[in-house]
Amino acid sequence: MGTKAQAERKLLHLFVLEILLCSLALGSGTVHTSEPEVRIPENNAVKLSCTYSGFSSPRVEWKFDHGDTTRLVCYNSKITVPPSKPTVSIPSSATIGNRAVLTCSEPDGSPPSKYTWYRDGIEMPDNPKTSRAFSNSSYNLNPTTGELVFDPVSASDTGEYSCQAENGYGTAVKSNAVRMEAVELNVGAIVAAVLVTLILLGILIFGIWFAYSRGYFDRAKKGTSSKKVIYSQPSARSEGEFKQTSSFLV
Repeated sequence: MGTKAQAERKLLHLFVLEILLCSLALGSGTVHTSEPEVRIPENNAVKLSCTYSGFSSPRVEWKFDHGDTTRLVCYNSKITVPPSKPTVSIPSSATIGNRAVLTCSEPDGSPPSKYTWYRDGIEMPDNPKTSRAFSNSSYNLNPTTGELVFDPVSASDTGEYSCQAENGYGTAVKSNAVRMEAVELNVGAIVAAVLVTLILLGILIFGIWFAYSRGYFDRAKKGTSSKKVIYSQPSARSEGEFKQTSSFLV
């Protein structure tokens, strides 16, 4: 077990308030804290306070300073969180000449993460024309939203894509790699389908013509009109005489 002094040194948390604003650099504002050092046992609550003046719209950041390492603790009134593993949406195939959209996002990073895309393990530049490996591609990459848009897709865009999220706090995290295949439009299959449809339509038309030419439709009409109903008017009869006076002939 260590001494009490060692425990206090181990649990020492030194917080430094920084206000990043041009007016601070010009010396027009002041920042003050009544307790520049605070010693508190682990798992206990602590309240850190500071005052500042001379800033019109300051951005306040609390940072943790430990030796040579400085980490952001509070940003925009929120506790900072490192990024989680990104989730990607990547189509398994994309037709050459068409538009394809790939997305990447993670919900936990604070401040919000910036996103970097990789193809086959190689980082994709914002401008594909600046890299020989991506010079044949045509895409727009947004590091803030994590969206990667190919417009249009080319044959060289086939590969395994992954995305990395990083916000400067904690370790950068990369997504699983997903393969996207750039495929040609299957013109042959489309033509074959059209031909089959035309052939079936031709067979149907020929069948109808053949039925008319053989008189099948006329026979059907005659069959329905061959039965006739003949009705005879009743004849005069004397009273008390019973006689069939009307008849139907089918």
